[in-house]
Amino acid sequence: MKSWSAALAVVVLSAMPLRAETPPNPDETPVTTFSLDNGMDVVVVEDHRAPVVVHMVWYKAGSADETAGSSGVAHFLEHLLFKGTEKLEPGEFSKVVAQNGGTDNAFTSFDQTAYHQRVAADRLGLMMEMEADRMVNLQLDEEDILTERDVIIEERNMRVENDPGALLREQMGASLYLNSRYGVPVIGWREEMEQLDLDDALAFYRRNYAPNNAILVVAGDTTPDEVRKLAEETYGKLPANPEVGAPRLRPQEPRQMAERRLRLEDPRVAQPYVMRRYLAPERNPGDQEEAAALTLLAEILGGGQTSVLNQKLQFEQHKAIYVGAFYDGTSYDDGSFGFGIVPAPGVTLEEAEAALDAELAAFIERGCDQEQLDRIKFQARASETYDRDNVASVAQRYGNALTSGLTVEDVQAWPGLVQTVTSEQIIAAARKVLDKRHSVTGYLTAPAEAEAAAEPAAMTLPQPAAEEVTQ
Repeated sequence: MKSWSAALAVVVLSAMPLRAETPPNPDETPVTTFSLDNGMDVVVVEDHRAPVVVHMVWYKAGSADETAGSSGVAHFLEHLLFKGTEKLEPGEFSKVVAQNGGTDNAFTSFDQTAYHQRVAADRLGLMMEMEADRMVNLQLDEEDILTERDVIIEERNMRVENDPGALLREQMGASLYLNSRYGVPVIGWREEMEQLDLDDALAFYRRNYAPNNAILVVAGDTTPDEVRKLAEETYGKLPANPEVGAPRLRPQEPRQMAERRLRLEDPRVAQPYVMRRYLAPERNPGDQEEAAALTLLAEILGGGQTSVLNQKLQFEQHKAIYVGAFYDGTSYDDGSFGFGIVPAPGVTLEEAEAALDAELAAFIERGCDQEQLDRIKFQARASETYDRDNVASVAQRYGNALTSGLTVEDVQAWPGLVQTVTSEQIIAAARKVLDKRHSVTGYLTAPAEAEAAAEPAAMTLPQPAAEEVTQ
């Protein structure tokens, strides 16, 4: 699950056609794109500083692409893909990766499912061969279903049922989205997870796992020619699925006209807090300016100890011991912008929320501090530069973006767009998005009697809605 702090990082939404060549950019790592004859898109990011590669296969199919009544099947199938194929025994995939000195894993989010390995550069062909095999040759039986279903239910117990904060985030997501599948947790509703069967898993697999519904991203010590040759020998032999549709058709959000509020009481809560989430636009291909303004707005308001809300509510008014803001514009459909505030001792949740609202109104009225904005832009540029040193991070950035509807050009334009955002654009975005009619506010607290009897415990900071479940 993403932590609160990770949600504040700049991240990059159904895949657009990739062009054969990407114009060189002196500020970017060399990137080459091409497509195989069966429709599989390929992205190659060259980095020859170390003899390793990151190999990732991204499917344009996440939990928001599930059919109603089968929530959790995307993540369930992610687990099942580590079972056997016609060539590999159950568990053998990861065993072979480890025997070759590599590591592997997978994750499921709302908009994509991804499988990745980090290996020595001369093992790239082996990774492609095995990944292509399980793209079409997965072998499952009823025993696999029963065993792995118990695993994902226990995972839900650990990640959600045993965490009041996760339960609050889940309820808030269901309240924020009136129609979008983003209101359904990635891991699934327990009642539906318990009913998942072999037919559900195979139906999702056959509908979504095909080369023309996937993007191959290879980053590291390789060349476009080498990747093209290996990809054609492995993935290129697989048939396209003519039933894969583009664009992805999903339920859309209707007009929202009323704020929603909820209160979750749980005796395990040691530190009450308030969260609020607003419906917010995502990054769109060729149109990312508003998302860039919202990215900077989150940093200005709640991106650290020097942020506006922390300075005002924590250090000046002593109303809070922690305030944070979060926004992730990388989604296929509208995402969210939000805040979390942990009240100071003696401050009620209602008082903390009122203080938050007052400061948001004051900020919109007075505008941005230019010195703070310049500093945040500088930090964003430095962070983006440092990220290029991690080939896994670079591969993640492109895969996440392309399976969410952006293009390579959008990814490369993003850092420059962030630098050109003005104070006026940030305030305009704040006025538009921070509208309570498009929001849900949640209180997390212990029942009165439990709160009075509770012993001091380690504080768990509020987190945004979960977007990713890892194998």
